[in-house]
This record gives sequence, C-alpha cells and structure tokens, in this order.
Amino acid sequence: MSNQRVTTAYFREAKKTGRKITMLTAYDYPMARMVDEAGIDAILVGDSLGNAVLGYDSTIPVTMDDMVHHIKAVTRGVKRAMVVGDLPFLSYHISREEALRNAGRILQEGGAQAVKLEGGREVAETIRAMVSCGIPVMGHLGLTPQSIHQMGGYRVQGKDEAQAKKLLEDARAIQEAGVFAIVLECVPVPLARLLTETLEVCTIGIGAGPYCNGQVLVTHDLLGMFMGKSPRFAKRYANLHEEIARALQAYREEVQSGAFPGPEHGFDMPGEVLSKLY
Repeated sequence: MSNQRVTTAYFREAKKTGRKITMLTAYDYPMARMVDEAGIDAILVGDSLGNAVLGYDSTIPVTMDDMVHHIKAVTRGVKRAMVVGDLPFLSYHISREEALRNAGRILQEGGAQAVKLEGGREVAETIRAMVSCGIPVMGHLGLTPQSIHQMGGYRVQGKDEAQAKKLLEDARAIQEAGVFAIVLECVPVPLARLLTETLEVCTIGIGAGPYCNGQVLVTHDLLGMFMGKSPRFAKRYANLHEEIARALQAYREEVQSGAFPGPEHGFDMPGEVLSKLY
C-alpha cells in the first residue's frame, strides 16, 4: 500500500480499474490515526457526529462550528487518507455565497481535502459553483439524514418507479455538476448496481449492496460501541461496548478494594529528602 495521499485522482483510477474504495467515519484525533494507519482510503467526518458523539437524536442540530472543530481534530491525525467533511443542515441551502463560504471553511480552517453534501438536482448548481472554485465535492443520494423529517423516517429510498427514476436523474445531474463520487445510502441493491454501472464517478455504498465502487460505515457501528441493535447494513466487527464496560467496572472495583494503584504505578523519592520534611 502506497503512503501517497489519496486524492480525487485516486477515486477516478479506482473506478477505471475496479479497485474498491474503503471509507470510514472518524470524529477525533485518536480514531483518525487508527483508521488512517489501517490503510482506509478516505475518512468521512460526517454530521453523523451528532448521533455518534454529541448525543443528538439526528444530524439536524449539528453546526458548522461543530464540523470545523471535529474536522481539525481528524486532519491532525491523518497522513494518507482523504478527509471529507460534511456540510451540515442549512449550511449550503440559504444562498450560493454562504454555501461557498462554508465549504471553504471545511478546507481552509478544517484542513479537509473535500466536502460532502446531500441532494440531487436542487443542489447541482451549488456543486458546480464549489467545483469551479477548486473545492472537491462528494455527493450523497438515497436516504439523506438531513431530510429525515421530510422523508418520514429512516427508510430505503428508490423502491418504486418514481423514486428510482428521480434517483437516476439526480445522480446524473450532480455528476454533470462535477462531483467526484456519490454516496448511496439505503438504496435497493439492483438500483445501486445500475447507478454504479452507468455513472462515470465512483459510488460509495452504505446499505446499498456489494456492487458499489466502495463502501462506507460509521466506525462506531463497525466497532460495536453502542448498545442495542446495529443498523441492518452495518456489520459489527468487534464489540467494544462490552469490552470497555468490563474495563471500566474492573477499574472501579480495584480502586474501591485498594488493588489499584499498586507499587508499580507510583514514584519513590530519596529517604534523606523525605526525612527532612518531618
């Protein structure tokens, strides 16, 4: 694996050669370092940080300042992976000028190499303006969490003919506007395959099946850091919630019993110095 920085050119080459893109989320420095050192191609600092680390029940409350703060922490821990920062709710909808300013903050202040935004034809001109300013843009179609109230919940998108046709049209519109890749979230597998086969840019799936050009997951889901049932599309590769809970309980018990700290956890001082203190 090369240590060369992953760029948009890497995504274009992956599409041509059939090499699968790997992408995971990170929201802080230590996780970013681990994900990068594992050889993951791209790190998404998603507005999913609202759910994963800030305790919100959706992504809606996440602000630009939240995003920049976490993107800065992530970029300090990354050497190879492309860092992609989400544009949060209403940060690119009010005006073209505000959208450009906020996208610029993610690169200039946060240090990311690209931005991601949700939507199809309605944001195509905004994407075009960003790309024309030298800002790489990743699209996001299907289940778009910022529109969750409008969609009526977390549901698969594109199952009926009208939805499927709209997804196809939206994908072509944002491709033509200049995105270098498109996340497809909770899209039926056959439709995701059709999109992958017909689009010129990479598709990155999350709940969209194996035919996409790459995959992305929320790292907290992958590591089993939450109690309860994981999303259907997420595979749990570890159960860190149980392991962390066990370690925390062991610490509590050892402090209460006096087993921790032991002699090996402390520091001594010369006896002659101590004797002069009494």
